Amino acid sequence: MSQPLQIRTIQPGDNAALATIIRDTLAEFRANKPGTVYFDPTTDRLFDIFASAAGSVYYVAILGDDIVGGAGIYPTDGLPDGTCELVKLYLSPAARGKGTGKLLMEKCLSAAKELGYKRVYLETMPELNIAIPMYEKFGFTYLPAAQGNSGHTGCDVWMIKELTEDTKPA
Repeated sequence: MSQPLQIRTIQPGDNAALATIIRDTLAEFRANKPGTVYFDPTTDRLFDIFASAAGSVYYVAILGDDIVGGAGIYPTDGLPDGTCELVKLYLSPAARGKGTGKLLMEKCLSAAKELGYKRVYLETMPELNIAIPMYEKFGFTYLPAAQGNSGHTGCDVWMIKELTEDTKPA
């Protein structure tokens, strides 16, 4: 019998596993380039970043005893009022194609609404094209340029979603 997927908020002991998933995924998709979270030192201390930022939350997906992914929302500097950023949505190969990303996205969008945000922004790159169809299903639309000051200049796909009553995919 397979074990159920659990989703909970980040804990201090999750940092190393999440940093490994993020960097391994970027390397797998040949997106481990400068200007991405691959080289961002905050990737190694996600708990501290999210614990210290009001208006943020990070969720961790656990299968059995293993962390298999995560995603969060964050009030990135420079974003328009009422806008947060969907950040660091990464899954290990064991979690892909099983609805894990969808569940994490739903949790993040619901949390964004509960925290009073009106829009959710994200940055990605063509190398991570496996995730783009999910973003589109959730109602994210393309932007012509980056918003905010994420510092991730290696991302050149920018999307935004207006939060409405329904945070489920179309």
